[in-house]
Amino acid sequence: MNKLKIAVCGASGKMGRALISAIRDDDVLTLAGALELPGNPYLGKDAGALLGFESGVNISSDIAFVADGAEVLIDFTRPEGTLRHLEACVSNKTAMVIGTTGFSDQEKEAIKHAAETIPVVMAPNMSVGVNVLLRLLKVASQALDSGYDIEIIEAHHKHKVDAPSGTALRMGEVIAESLGRNLSECAVYGREGDTGERDQKTIGFSAVRAGDIVGEHTAIFAGTGERIEITHKASDRSNFAVGAIRAAKFLSGKSKGLFDMEDVLGN
Repeated sequence: MNKLKIAVCGASGKMGRALISAIRDDDVLTLAGALELPGNPYLGKDAGALLGFESGVNISSDIAFVADGAEVLIDFTRPEGTLRHLEACVSNKTAMVIGTTGFSDQEKEAIKHAAETIPVVMAPNMSVGVNVLLRLLKVASQALDSGYDIEIIEAHHKHKVDAPSGTALRMGEVIAESLGRNLSECAVYGREGDTGERDQKTIGFSAVRAGDIVGEHTAIFAGTGERIEITHKASDRSNFAVGAIRAAKFLSGKSKGLFDMEDVLGN
């Protein structure tokens, strides 16, 4: 049986290692490429070395070479890097799974345009559990459509550079859409000083950056006399890797299109 060829961006990082481990343990996937930035100390070394095994794939900084050798490229890096990788995927007709967050509206449009040529799964969070949480938020929002203040609190490690997280923003979008609101008009990002009384139609966001927190997200629906909290906590990155692997398999055989994790999970 021919295995699906997967390439991983940021191969020496924590997420890259989690992906390489997941690919190694999967019966229908094989590691076909591993990418890192120029100057990375692991360039030229076996991609499995940090995990204690030989993968037979050396880490490279040549995105054209990596994309050409793979059927699907998985990218959890930074927007500027992801967009460069996307260009190489379009040139090589390589499918792409994008878990990167922090894109501008213009950058999102570039990804949509690329998806007219290649198949792309883009999601701010690849965790199956988080995507179940998004479903629950739709139900909660519709049931608690009046009389409740809504706040979203997220926490990540100290190295995360964008805030609020892409997952928190997606939570806000789901809630706003369910309530018939526009998130860009009702979002409040942090509070300081004399803010005045809270407007119940707003959706508040708070971000914590500390230590090695992998990812925690909570939506609070606070009414008079009761409070409902819906929370997801990630204790390691393996759950993101599992979701990304499912997304890569989903793209197999597709010629083009932009998809999200709801598509991957069969909704």
